[in-house]
Amino acid sequence: MNEFLASGTTVLLAGIVAVSFLQGIWRGASGSAAGLVAFAAGTLLTLGSLALAAWVAAYASPHVYGWLAARDWQRPLPEASFASQLIYTLATGLRDLPLTRFAVLFLLAYSPIRAALGFIGGLIVKIGALPLRLLPAGGLFGRAAGGILGAALGAARATLAAVLLYGYCALFPQGPFTGDIERSEPYRWLADRIIRPAAGHVLETRLPVLTGALREELRELWQRRYEVIDAEIPPDAAEAALAITAGLESDEEKARALYRWVGTRIAYDHAKARAWEERGEWREQTPEETFRTRKGVCIDYARLYAVMARAAGLQARVVTGLGSDGRGGFGPHAWNEVYLREPDVWVPLDATWAQAGDWFNPPDFDVTHIRDTEIRKA
Repeated sequence: MNEFLASGTTVLLAGIVAVSFLQGIWRGASGSAAGLVAFAAGTLLTLGSLALAAWVAAYASPHVYGWLAARDWQRPLPEASFASQLIYTLATGLRDLPLTRFAVLFLLAYSPIRAALGFIGGLIVKIGALPLRLLPAGGLFGRAAGGILGAALGAARATLAAVLLYGYCALFPQGPFTGDIERSEPYRWLADRIIRPAAGHVLETRLPVLTGALREELRELWQRRYEVIDAEIPPDAAEAALAITAGLESDEEKARALYRWVGTRIAYDHAKARAWEERGEWREQTPEETFRTRKGVCIDYARLYAVMARAAGLQARVVTGLGSDGRGGFGPHAWNEVYLREPDVWVPLDATWAQAGDWFNPPDFDVTHIRDTEIRKA
């Protein structure tokens, strides 16, 4: 009994039913019946809106992709406005990330669909609920019937809450609240007899895969933020990049020259790293500051390399993830990838580690560097 009462989930589910029961007694039979009908109608309308929005998004997604892919999205020039840089990043993100594109279209479709169905459904419910006004609102019978109908409404609400909790447990089997949820007797009863037979397979298998894939896409889109944040290339850094790559013809020659320059001219800022590791203090700095002060941590190396590469006519991006600490462990790290047109390939490089060896596209780069997306898969 103590374990039963100790479960926060049990208290939550029982509380939903108890509050609805008391509301039913207060409202009487007519008010409770109307509330139960409204809840059922609202649930059906929401499910219908979700299904219809999903269909619209699935239908529109390939057409949106075709429209975006047919356009030549040239990277904006360094002097372009922030809005131009943002539009470029969002447009290419929606083009390249199918789940993100579907999610955006789904959200755009759901609100108007739900509003339209809600308006129509509301009128139908109001008309259909007129006979319910004939039920008694007061008196012993009216209050008792209201309590029964309120408890039924509470059971429906508790089942909906249990579905949400079931989804949480499926997504986070090792989550901080999962154990407490699964120890709840009412939750287990609802999960075993209603939720799992009806939708358990979808919630347990497909939902984690879908949300995991969507998180990876959003992580990739988030990584592109540096294309917007660092859209404006510092004049001094641009001038240096052009001087460093002057006379070089291939993309690889230019990329290597910039790698060597950043890796040897920028000193690692150990004080900034310690402030973050020991006290959680983080000081953001721009590529211009890194170029001017000639010091920074891994993300500062990576951001400076990216803007100097773009100034030299190369495509480069910042990558975040984990890097080997040389002692068998890994810690947060950032590096770059640069596009070489001749082999038509993106190659990795780590200017932060340049003074410790050749980290321009070495054979075992992936052994010591783990991208954020790979971490999510593990």
